[in-house]
Amino acid sequence: MNEQVWIETKELSKTFGNHQALAGLSLRVAAGEVYGLLGPNGSGKTTSLRILMGVLVPDSGSATICGLDCHRQRVQVKRVAGYLPDVPNFYDYLKGWELLRFVGQMHGLESSRFRERAERLMTTLELDDAAGDYVSNYSLGMKKKMALAVALIHDPDVLVLDEPTTGLDPLATRQMQQLIRDHAAAGRAVLLSTHLLDMAERLCDRVGILSRGALVAEGRPEELRQRLASSNASLDPTLEAVFFELTRR
Repeated sequence: MNEQVWIETKELSKTFGNHQALAGLSLRVAAGEVYGLLGPNGSGKTTSLRILMGVLVPDSGSATICGLDCHRQRVQVKRVAGYLPDVPNFYDYLKGWELLRFVGQMHGLESSRFRERAERLMTTLELDDAAGDYVSNYSLGMKKKMALAVALIHDPDVLVLDEPTTGLDPLATRQMQQLIRDHAAAGRAVLLSTHLLDMAERLCDRVGILSRGALVAEGRPEELRQRLASSNASLDPTLEAVFFELTRR
């Protein structure tokens, strides 16, 4: 794996009122890697991804994508990163094809390059039959797939995905996972959050487990299973068991 680090946070902290969403989060994602953030609701997963995409400003610490500061250079970050939020929001008056064209123009894509990528993405995600429909009328699963197409249209070096398979049926989930694998296999970096532990075990090269805003464990899924098995022989050495044991503590 290429050890060039494309996503990095250092001692990232964020507080909302009396709630500390992040408490000194430090992580690194290298080129060619799929990194999964796992954690219960309220553990800081979405907050960390929103900071990386410049949506939120941290109280302290730093976050960079491809060496760009995610707050001070957030416009440049959007050129090299694709973002899929947990709840996609689209303009009500745009149809599927119009939405992709609008985003492509914002990224300065030439017409021929845009059409080639848009047609490939819409076909791969099985959205081509709905390209002429208003996106506001799409089902949740279709909106999620369209959001991924929007994130990928400019062929970014980095993907930041918040719960990418929520609302998808099994076939669409498989399509989404394949696109994520293909992106990493091409030497790009992927950071995703998920509550689906079996998917994380199959898809991610490394995972980080968040609890109360802090990273309590990090490593390859098989490494985390081995650590649990060696520390407590009575526990079933699965990623699910690791997750529950660490977040319980």
